[in-house]
Amino acid sequence: MFRPQRRHAIAAAIAMACSASPVFGQTPWPSQPLKIVVGFPAGSTPDLMARLLAEPLQQALGQPVVVENKTGAGGNIAADQVARATDHHTIGLMINGNLTIAKILNPATTYDPLKDLTPVSLIATSPLVLTVPASVNTSGAAYFAAARQSGDKWNYGTPGVGTVAHLGMELLKAKAGIAPVHVPYPGNPQVITALLGDQIQMSLLPPGLAMAQVRAGKLKAIGVTSAGRSSVVPEVPSLAEAGVKDLQLEIWNAVAAPNSLPKAHVNRLATLLTEIVRRPEIRQKILAQGWQVAGTSPEGLANRIRVDTAAMADVIQKNNIRPN
Repeated sequence: MFRPQRRHAIAAAIAMACSASPVFGQTPWPSQPLKIVVGFPAGSTPDLMARLLAEPLQQALGQPVVVENKTGAGGNIAADQVARATDHHTIGLMINGNLTIAKILNPATTYDPLKDLTPVSLIATSPLVLTVPASVNTSGAAYFAAARQSGDKWNYGTPGVGTVAHLGMELLKAKAGIAPVHVPYPGNPQVITALLGDQIQMSLLPPGLAMAQVRAGKLKAIGVTSAGRSSVVPEVPSLAEAGVKDLQLEIWNAVAAPNSLPKAHVNRLATLLTEIVRRPEIRQKILAQGWQVAGTSPEGLANRIRVDTAAMADVIQKNNIRPN
């Protein structure tokens, strides 16, 4: 007769084997290559993040993992493709806007983030850096005092209407009591060029873009939009240190799936992705790109989506922001 400990060990081993194996008659998942759809071009942050995840995810799943770039509409074309997928082998690497305010900003958006997509895992987050020309000779509270005095004579640049940088600046204006005028550009490279040429006075930029210019002495960082200092750019103070209270804003990348993907597959992907991004070598690569690892459960990402959707929807409605 087996000892109690022996019986328990055998029962645990059987349970583990059953959970790892498909039920008889069911096809193992994934049964074909898994596709990660990215709404931005090769070399963009979402693209780099997806390709960083693809190889270890492929090793864990035992099936090829391919990245497909489907650009346009700020990533919403790709998000729509994911939302409509029914093959159980299509997921997306998306940014904030695709999973939060896409439908609120533009009612004509062909998918509803909250109804058509299933959260899988929040991959990485980053604050934005309030960046100004190198010619600015003030910082901290003195900078905001000068901004308030200048009123609408100052301008700020963003990579477009409805972007996180745009909504974040409108939120900053309300919190700091400043009134710079919005100047939209085709993308952040053009925003940086305008800052370098003193054509605009400020912008909220991702650390990966801003800090190369700041460290070269070509631009100046006033503060980050996180609640405190960020591990991504620990040398830059938070805007709270400059007297701007109750402002917390981050950009983020996340993996989402169509609602058609079974919950068991969603949970498996979330567990694998969380383990992958927390590996020291992967964490370091993500940090080098200007991001802080998150790695959450589907429920963690769903909560983040709810909170950010409410905050950004409030900014959109109060400022009557609509896409061009």
